Amino acid sequence: MTDADARKVAFVGTALEWYDFFLYGTAAALVFNRLYFATDDVVVSTLAAFASFAVGFAARPLGAVIFGHLGDRIGRKRCLIITVTMIGTVTGLIGLLPSFATIGIAAPLLLTLFRLLQGVAVGGEWGGAVTLAVEHAPPERRGRYAAMPQIGAPVGTLLSSGAFLAVAQLPPDSFDSWGWRLPFLAAFPLLAIALWLRRRVEESPLFEQLLAEDERASSPVREVLVRAWPQLAVGAGTAFLGVGDFYLITTFIISYGTSQLGLPRSLMLGATLVAAVVEIGVVILGGRLAERFGAWRVTVAGGVASALTAFPAFWLIDTGAPAAVIAGVTLATALLSIPYAVSGALLTELFPPHLRYSGVALSSNLAGVVSRFVPLGATALLAVGSGT
Repeated sequence: MTDADARKVAFVGTALEWYDFFLYGTAAALVFNRLYFATDDVVVSTLAAFASFAVGFAARPLGAVIFGHLGDRIGRKRCLIITVTMIGTVTGLIGLLPSFATIGIAAPLLLTLFRLLQGVAVGGEWGGAVTLAVEHAPPERRGRYAAMPQIGAPVGTLLSSGAFLAVAQLPPDSFDSWGWRLPFLAAFPLLAIALWLRRRVEESPLFEQLLAEDERASSPVREVLVRAWPQLAVGAGTAFLGVGDFYLITTFIISYGTSQLGLPRSLMLGATLVAAVVEIGVVILGGRLAERFGAWRVTVAGGVASALTAFPAFWLIDTGAPAAVIAGVTLATALLSIPYAVSGALLTELFPPHLRYSGVALSSNLAGVVSRFVPLGATALLAVGSGT
């Protein structure tokens, strides 16, 4: 395959991965809080559902360690095949899982276990996809190549939110009994497509060179932690700028709009769809800007812009007017996507090839340990602020 083909495969596989992962976040806000973490207190059940969502993020550093080591030892391609297989299989099994009313406490326990396994796999997925894309890229085009896996996030949002928007049109009883399961079950055929595509991609030429010259690190994760910890700290900090706010918008905001503001779930899901379309353009632009001005400058500019518009975006959402809600979600998503767009280019610049998979995976997932608790923390703060 050509380098351009490898870039497309990295994008497609990551899009399918994020589709599977975002499904859980959307379902945690709309379904799991009622069917798997059933209590009489809406806030408590929502907190429990988001806590299970956070478990997956807590497991991601473990996945970064496992697949970072393997990716720098046995190759990027092999690890990406393993991770996407785990994610697709677990997501499909969630669609088959009986509810609390059917099997009792086993339902939330199994759901949390599935989320844990999903988190381990995702912990090694993004770092591998970005590394593979950048190592196939011509030097002058690394910004746009690194941005290709990032486009998988809004495409995954489009697929998952679109799927839930479609089944949300069903009568409430049908939605609760079987309708919500359809997007999860769709992971099985999507997995087949992802595997077919990933088996066709060639291994990274830089890794092939490391293999031929026997320059692989014997313990890449340990070397990153001991010798490259300053780069690791910088990488985790910059990665937090994009991913923390991203999950606040794509996960917490759905629950906030439906549970606290009483807005239709179709409106909130529709707003995320519009925002995802805009985000695709922002990510593409961000990749070009990284090549022209440098990933560091673009990251700082995007972080400042996101901070300045946070409150105005929520003020628009609080109005409850459909146009204002869509504008608020879209504005917040577009600006936070600027640092997110260039995080792949920035992180891959920090680490040498023999430590790159481990370094990128650890940096992004250490940031994820904090940022992916954002929906849980936001829900708790909202409960305290409202006195419930």
